[in-house]
This record gives sequence, C-alpha cells and structure tokens, in this order.
Amino acid sequence: MTFVALAATLALVGTLSGAYYFAMRPVNLKIAVGPQNGDDAKVIQALDQAFIRDHDYVRLRPVLTSDPLASAAAFSAHKVDLAVIRGDLAVPKDAQSVAVLHKDVAVLWVPAKPKAEGETPEAAITKITQLADRRVGVIGHTKANVDLLKAILQQYSIDPARVEIALLPISDVAEAVRNRKVDAFIAAGPPNSKIISEAIAASVRDALEPTFLAIDAADAIATNYPTYEASAIPAGAFGGAPARPENDVKTISYSHHIVARAGMSDTTISAFTRQLFAARQSVIADLPQAAKIETPDTDKDATIPVHPGAAAYVDGEERSFLDRYSDYIWFSLIGLSALGSIGAWFASYLKKDERIANTSQRDRLLDMIAVARGSDSFEELDAMQSEADDILRNTLNSFENGAIEEAALTAFSIALEQFHSAVADRKALLARIPAPAVRNSRPQAV
Repeated sequence: MTFVALAATLALVGTLSGAYYFAMRPVNLKIAVGPQNGDDAKVIQALDQAFIRDHDYVRLRPVLTSDPLASAAAFSAHKVDLAVIRGDLAVPKDAQSVAVLHKDVAVLWVPAKPKAEGETPEAAITKITQLADRRVGVIGHTKANVDLLKAILQQYSIDPARVEIALLPISDVAEAVRNRKVDAFIAAGPPNSKIISEAIAASVRDALEPTFLAIDAADAIATNYPTYEASAIPAGAFGGAPARPENDVKTISYSHHIVARAGMSDTTISAFTRQLFAARQSVIADLPQAAKIETPDTDKDATIPVHPGAAAYVDGEERSFLDRYSDYIWFSLIGLSALGSIGAWFASYLKKDERIANTSQRDRLLDMIAVARGSDSFEELDAMQSEADDILRNTLNSFENGAIEEAALTAFSIALEQFHSAVADRKALLARIPAPAVRNSRPQAV
C-alpha cells in the first residue's frame, strides 16, 4: 500500500506540474499593424519588447502592413491573430475589441490666400457649407480619409461630387498652397499628431495663419454614423505661435482598436489585456502616444463588441490558474484515488495465493502448539521448531511483498511465541521424566 500511495502521489505531482507548464508556457500572437513607420507600429513594437523583457505569458509578433485597411484584410484572411484597425472602416465580422489604442480627430483647415495685384478676391471659406464647388486636399495615402470627408459633406447636404478631392502627401502641401491647387485641407490623426502639425505648418504662407473649420454638426454625424463620436480639438494642439488652433474647435473622432478573433481563448486575451496596461507605463517614457491606450467599451451595444477575455480584465473578473483548472485538479485527485484503490485491489488479488498459503502455514503453527504440548520426543519437537523457522521465513517474505498486512504479522508473532513457549515447557517436562519413559530421549547431562 505504501508503494501504491507513493506512486499515486508522484503521478499527481507530475500531472499538476505538466498542466501548469502547458497552461503557462508563452503564447505567440501575430498582430497586423500599419503603416510601417507610423505611431501605431512603434507602440506595438515597444509593447512587444516590454513583454519579452518582463517574461510575460503572451508575446507579440508584429506583422507590418501598409495601413489599417490592409491590417483588417490580413485579419479577415486569418493570417494574424490580432490587428490594429480603424473603427470607422468596415470591421471584420469576427473581430472583437481588446483595447482602444488611440482616438483620431478630423481636422479641417483653410490656408490663408494673399491677394495678388489685379486678382479678383475669392470669398473666404469660414464654414463647411462653403466647400461646395471647391477643391479639398486629403492628407495621406489612404482613401479612408476620403470617406471621412464625404460623411462630413453629406451631413451638410453637400453632394461629394461637387467637391474636387485630391490625395496629397505632406511634401506637396506647400506647393499646393503656393499654386492654389486646393482651397482647403482635411487630415485625421491624434490631437498631438506630428504629421498634422507639419501639414498645417506647411500650409502657412506669408506668415498668414490658416482658418480651422468647426464641424458643428458633430453630434448629428455621431448619431447617423455610430463609428464616429463628437469631439473637440484643444486649443494649441498643433503648436505654432499663435496657437493652432487659437480656440477649441468642435470636430468628430473615431477610435483605433486592437481587435482579436471571437474564438480566441478568454484566458489568453485576459492575460494580453492585463500585460498591455501594465506595460503601457514603461512604454510612455519613450512613446508618449502610448498614454492614449484605453480600455474597450464593455456595453452590449458597443459598435465593436468587446472580447470576453478583455471584459473579464476590465470588470475585475479575470480567473487565476486555480480558478480555471480547479475542477480538473479535483477530478484528477478523485481519479488518482480511484486508480490507487483499483491498483491496491489488483495487487492484493495477484497475491491471493500467497496470502492463502500463509494463512495455511499460520494454522499449521497453531496445530503444532497442541502437538508440542503432547509430544514425548525431543526429535519431534526439534523437527517442529525447524518447521516453525521455515514458516517464519515465509511469513516475513510475504509481509515484505505486501501479501499480508501488519495486523496479520502481529497475529502470527503471537502464535509463534505461544509455539516456542509450548516447546520450551514440553522439553523442560521431558527432561524431568525418567529416561525409560521418554522415547528417543537425549542423553542426560552428568
């Protein structure tokens, strides 16, 4: 039984150790993010390094793409496990939000136009409604910002077809202003975006500051397009002297989400979410934009539903290792106990013949006690003692093999003691009887 218990204990320890190893070994997740030199990619790469440095459970493998649209496509094609996507674009059907990486605002501005000699002055653009039949430059390479502009125009009852739209890199902004190729610009990014600041600075001509256009219909746009929110650009968000803008400007915003596939393990996503917000503090020192990372919206009517694993972290319901596997551990204990009992019964069954033989020998020993008390022969008594020695040897071997238990050994010891006492008493009696009366008597000592 001792060996069976030891084997069961070692099996349990091995099972628990193996379960803990497989449950806690690092998990590598591919995450699509773009563009390659963008702030989002830098933040994800910094988080990846922080996870490695802290020996965290979840590790990231960044897959760089051209833009959030390409990241969403990689996610939809099941090429990655996670992706950074724009909330105002088509969201993959099985995507669930893990965190909000940051929020972008729409920035509309009109560059100042110095009046040349002999030139007919144009009416100044101070409202979005005046963009009809004008030319608008969209900063960047993605058409997502074009769709953003169209949503704004439609809210103001402006047919997008009446607006000439051109995609412009930052390097072409100054030339477009100088040659009057555009009447206004639109860009989207974080309120402290370096790219937008550079684009605005490039649109300044002859020290004349641009005019920022407020999206006064932001609340209506947010109602009609749930992916957008009413927001504001803080005064001085884009630097400059005077501040750009000089006052808060009403606008709309949208979120960049880190999304995971709906079927991914809740445990893995909970761990990733916890690591994300723990590592954010160490990343902020080098990348201030990491401070914009927020928890996802856990409401059931959220535009992008939250992943259950992320919701568990946000709601403080994340389960520990024992919480997750306590049922398995409990059933393992019951199973091992049952196996131990079955093993003990089987071992006992295999030693049944040996146990029966030992019981027979013990009965023989008890019979020899009565025989010894009536024996008239020293030789007979010596033969029985020799037989008792053999029975003792066999009994001890059976005990060591586990065929008999300690209680049986104790009973045998009592019987053996009684036998030796009976033999000793009979020999003492025979020694006092006259020689002719004793068969096969030994010679008397002189």
